[in-house]
Amino acid sequence: MPFTLATWNINSIRLREPLVKRLLTEEAPDILCLQECKSPVEKMPLETFRALGYGHVVARGQKGYNGVAILSKLPLEDAGELDFAGLGHARHVAARLENGTTIHNFYVPAGGDVPDRAVNEKFGQKLDYLTDMRDWFRDSRPERAILVGDLNIAPREDDVWSHKQLLKVVSHTPIEVDHLADAQQAGHWVDVTRADIPQGQLYSWWSYRARDWDAADKGRRLDHVWASSDIAAAAHSSRILRAVRGWDQPSDHAPVFASFDL
Repeated sequence: MPFTLATWNINSIRLREPLVKRLLTEEAPDILCLQECKSPVEKMPLETFRALGYGHVVARGQKGYNGVAILSKLPLEDAGELDFAGLGHARHVAARLENGTTIHNFYVPAGGDVPDRAVNEKFGQKLDYLTDMRDWFRDSRPERAILVGDLNIAPREDDVWSHKQLLKVVSHTPIEVDHLADAQQAGHWVDVTRADIPQGQLYSWWSYRARDWDAADKGRRLDHVWASSDIAAAAHSSRILRAVRGWDQPSDHAPVFASFDL
């Protein structure tokens, strides 16, 4: 069963409903995973998306913060959620397709501004979240699974605009990169995007702070698509829709796409 999947931190599904509608209309992925929806499920504009053919939805919401949703043209069933680090946040939801493939949609904590858990509780929460991910993947090794989402870490040197300047900036510090690598290794996950695009600078996020984000191009690859090792070879056609970052009232993230032949 071939399908195309996209992941996008939308930074408010209600505020950016027109952008989601535009992406679904112009690009028409079979499945769209959204993070940072910032809305209870009952207030998400799901009827708008159902009218476009995305009649299958699995979501977890939270007023004003977090929130994850999976919109699909293909039938799927709710496969639950996990509360890593015991935060009580809507940061994970899973859905299972009819062919048995499970899709995990994650929104890993950003971690605040100071990369020191002794003075920044949020950074400690981020590391604990990643540790719990690692332990779960180790104890319940993923099979026929796809993991997507805003993992809030740019792991490779060419996943950021300046490796040297960002080594002490949250999202690219060595301790975060190591924690993410441990989680990836524990689940035998394959980074689909980098398997398809192995070389060169690659970003999915650009700060709102830049006067001209496109010209400055100080990006980071925070958004990821992974596949369990048993199905990784079925993935192809990865791309990041950079132009979406320039749409009217955009999210600071761009959608990341991948296709699968399963």
